[in-house]
Amino acid sequence: MERFYVLEPQTQLRKSGSSLLVMRGRETVAEVPLEGLEQLTLMGYTSLTGAVLDSLIQNRVETVLVTPRGRFRARLLVDEHKHVQRRQAQYLRLADPATVLESARAIVGGKLRNGARFLALRGADYGDPELGVAAARIKGLARMLDTVPDLDAVRGVEGQGAHLYFRAFPRLIRVEGFPFGGRSRRPPLDPINALLSFVYTLLTLEVLTAVKIVGLDPYLGSLHDVDYGRPSLACDLVEEWRTFLGDRLVLSLVNRRIIGPEDFVIRGVESTDAVDEEDLKSRRPVEMKPKTCRALIQSYEKWMAGRAPVPGRGRKTDFRGLIRHQVRHYLSFLQGEADRYEPYRWSQSF
Repeated sequence: MERFYVLEPQTQLRKSGSSLLVMRGRETVAEVPLEGLEQLTLMGYTSLTGAVLDSLIQNRVETVLVTPRGRFRARLLVDEHKHVQRRQAQYLRLADPATVLESARAIVGGKLRNGARFLALRGADYGDPELGVAAARIKGLARMLDTVPDLDAVRGVEGQGAHLYFRAFPRLIRVEGFPFGGRSRRPPLDPINALLSFVYTLLTLEVLTAVKIVGLDPYLGSLHDVDYGRPSLACDLVEEWRTFLGDRLVLSLVNRRIIGPEDFVIRGVESTDAVDEEDLKSRRPVEMKPKTCRALIQSYEKWMAGRAPVPGRGRKTDFRGLIRHQVRHYLSFLQGEADRYEPYRWSQSF
């Protein structure tokens, strides 16, 4: 077992021999062998005993804490990566406004082109010309990026592209019972947004892990501003994966009726502010049922085992390998070994 997700609220992790026990009160919810465990994701507010913390450190298990709404909170760091020179190159290069602008243009361009390609392909599959029109408009925005003068303008183009993309998104939903009025976050307001937010969080954690593996600082990026506690570089480099890995997975689960409207709890709430986890639970407009969340995790893990060609390498790897390849490519850009950063363009291979 390489990865384990603790999804149940109000649980405690305890050490038992060579395993971790997920406890709710006196009940054992799950048993997690430490051998082979590489990553532990705690969703909500799970408490850890001192023995558990020591075991995670001794076994060098990457431990990620996520809020009940799916936002990244923190990571347990055993130590920093040894490649100080790589972080130095990152700080120097991303202190240069021209490099920051070049990086942000590339990241947004990759995101827009992948989104446009997806809409165009689905438009052809479904015989829906409106999807093709949206794709063409997004491609036009991508072509504008080389001439935009500053970072704010790049972000503006990204915002316009996202608006066009999600305005067309309901046409990709081919089953009844999933209304979608646009992208909503913090909190998601409907089941589709809940699924998207959850999967996007998982993908951001994948990128965050890859960033740490290569030795970069995940908190300094280019497109996203530096903000306390936000892994800006991971937020940057996840953009190229949202359509290829995130949206395609969510739409596949919905359109194939693997997940249905009955798998969610819908609440009519006037305010989403909360004082604690119990209060928060009652104020979420939409929430996946526990079995749905577990099924989504299982589908996600199976999805990430899919394989695709590595750009310029003539071989295939799984999707996690692709993410790590792209992060290494970004490192090469920061170190001056690559002239520019090229986001993964899945349309070349699919």
